[in-house]
Amino acid sequence: MIRFDGVSKRYPNEAATAVDDLTLHIRPGEICMLVGPSGCGKTTTMKMVNKLITPSSGTIHVEGRDIEAVDTIELRLNIGYIIQDIGLFPHMTVAENIATVPMELGWKAQRTAARVDELLDLVDLDPAIYRKKKPRELSGGQKQRVGVARALAADPRIMLMDEPFGALDPITRAKLQDEFLKIQEKIRKTIVFVTHDIEEALKMGDRIAVLKAGRVVQFGTPMDILAAPADPFVSELIGGRQALKMMNLIFCGQIMREVPVIDRGQTLAAALRLAAEPGAGRLLLSSNGLRERFYVDAQSLALAAGDLAAAARPITRALRPRASAQDALSEMFRTGDRFLFVEDDDHQVQGVIELDDLFRQVSRYEHAHRA
Repeated sequence: MIRFDGVSKRYPNEAATAVDDLTLHIRPGEICMLVGPSGCGKTTTMKMVNKLITPSSGTIHVEGRDIEAVDTIELRLNIGYIIQDIGLFPHMTVAENIATVPMELGWKAQRTAARVDELLDLVDLDPAIYRKKKPRELSGGQKQRVGVARALAADPRIMLMDEPFGALDPITRAKLQDEFLKIQEKIRKTIVFVTHDIEEALKMGDRIAVLKAGRVVQFGTPMDILAAPADPFVSELIGGRQALKMMNLIFCGQIMREVPVIDRGQTLAAALRLAAEPGAGRLLLSSNGLRERFYVDAQSLALAAGDLAAAARPITRALRPRASAQDALSEMFRTGDRFLFVEDDDHQVQGVIELDDLFRQVSRYEHAHRA
């Protein structure tokens, strides 16, 4: 989708090269994070995509076209752009801000209005409440949501994001990161995302380009970067605790195991036999073919007297499949349990995570990527 081939940027009267012989290929639909210290060339690299900065040498292709041969206005109108201070027009309403690019492209009013409402819903802002508000009436997080909506207004295939969440408080920042990742699952834009925060890069990126002095020193998935840092600079940037950080990149849905299901009408003996099978451990109760939020295990079955229902224990806490392995570990520490159930959005239990399985999975990822 975006190709840098031998791209350099040199400024007159400056000894250092801002971007030095950069070759980087960004795939369709991925979030490519550009991360590194101040002055490493990440923002310069991003701004060359929409011709805000002109390279001194090399070529940049967007969707197969050399951008030097593309009209600058046409190029920019088809690339969404979000910056840290958002840059909303203070005299315009929220709706007018979002409609800026569609109006420039000549969209009809009805189509534009429908798109504005669609995007406000997407970023979780009620159109009836926020459509007519001015930027001064919004919180920082709300302004950032409007900025995302404006960048998406003309449905560009590419988005450039320059530290978009950097000015927000940690709680709002984490929430917007999570919300944006959910949005990206639906829209699958190609995104170049600049950040100085390696934690944000690891959380948000499909692949990460680590830059130093205008050069890419490592380019790979977050797991690649954590498991096999290219050099001491990357190791220092990561800051240690790689195994714990890997746990943020592994999701409960990836590592959960299936929970055997047993009907309440079965006998204790049948339940004990099923629970004793390799990999079983816990059994989920069902009634009339419907899964319940109760389970039994070998301990409760051994202590139970009478029917199977006497051994039932309620499932009081479960995580979603998109929760991280670190979330699961934290919850296990909180409860003292060595297992945790995983449920879908309808609160239907889908699986269970065992503490030992969690540790083995992290170790497996680490060794696989180092190999």
